[in-house]
Amino acid sequence: MDFTFSEDQIAFRDTVSRFLMTEAAPELLRDIWETESGRSPELWNKIAAQGLMGLSIPEAFGGLGMGDVDWAMLLQEVGYYALPDSLTDTAYIAAGLLTELPEDNAVRTVWLPRIADGSARVAVGHPINPCVSDAELADLLLLAHATPQGLELHAVVPSNCQIEALKSIDSSRRLYNVQWTPSAETRLTDGVLGDQLWARAANRGALAAAAQMVGLAQRMVDLSVDYVAQRKQFDKVIGSFQAVQHHLANVVTKIEFAKPVLYRAFYAMQHDDLDVNTRVSHAKLQAGEAGWLGARNGLQVHGAMGYTWEVDLQMFMKRAWVLDAAWGDRGFHNERLAQSLLASCNPPVGPGNTFDRLANQSAGTGAACMQYFQQAQARTKAEETAA
Repeated sequence: MDFTFSEDQIAFRDTVSRFLMTEAAPELLRDIWETESGRSPELWNKIAAQGLMGLSIPEAFGGLGMGDVDWAMLLQEVGYYALPDSLTDTAYIAAGLLTELPEDNAVRTVWLPRIADGSARVAVGHPINPCVSDAELADLLLLAHATPQGLELHAVVPSNCQIEALKSIDSSRRLYNVQWTPSAETRLTDGVLGDQLWARAANRGALAAAAQMVGLAQRMVDLSVDYVAQRKQFDKVIGSFQAVQHHLANVVTKIEFAKPVLYRAFYAMQHDDLDVNTRVSHAKLQAGEAGWLGARNGLQVHGAMGYTWEVDLQMFMKRAWVLDAAWGDRGFHNERLAQSLLASCNPPVGPGNTFDRLANQSAGTGAACMQYFQQAQARTKAEETAA
């Protein structure tokens, strides 16, 4: 099995990286943040012209019909450049929700082509997130409504909502509290199908946040390396001190350990693996650790000035902090991971459980698991008595 990305995927990643290097430089992002909307229509049009909006859209609707794995490296670049726009929510999460609607759904037919050509911005209000990003600027909102049967999926235009702006520690985010009234006209699916779609949307959102945090961690390492190569103490650049090198090497280690977990989760998402929830939560947690360590150690080597507005590090640091709590905080993903691992006597970890193995094939029941732990406790007690 070939575990590597294809030459086309790597070439696409490099193309996107060069594009964002020019169009999303820190000084340009600062200018965009200071506008009232916090968004640049010119940048949005350029993103659409690159074909990024249509990556997940089926070819029949003007898109490229690419899978989740193709987003893995792209979203790292989005994180690396801290792209301040709703590319992820519109082109990845919302596009996924609409694509998975029944083929005869009119909303699917109308809005997928608009997303693909960049003429529509779609906001996603999942119950896992307390706020809705870019709700005021969106042309369409996909919202959830809880019913006894499950979470219905509704499509609502902003004019039918009460939208209240909220503040975020990350100046690039535009968060809103949305009040709306569900109706038969806005409902796209019932609760049964809606539960499935929203579950997949939550996993895509968590994956997108995880991939961006890996990119953000790498950017913070690169910024810190540049800084310590110039900053001097005792007539020496501080990057020559071993203690500083260790700080940054620890972040690189976290990033490299997070990447394979992240890629495996994207694979599980694309192939709808039975253990996709476990994979996604594992990736979110690992990427979150990389992001937090990148911020902490980056701030450590920059000194207190790293937190100031004038230094670019704060842009990426704050984005990493907020993404760690988006699409399920650590408590949520730790709980999902624990339930998956502790519900089985043979948890899907270690050699032989990397690819193309259905995690639940060898999963035991809760009673069997309890028996396993009781046996383990008995062995431990016997060993202590013997000692």
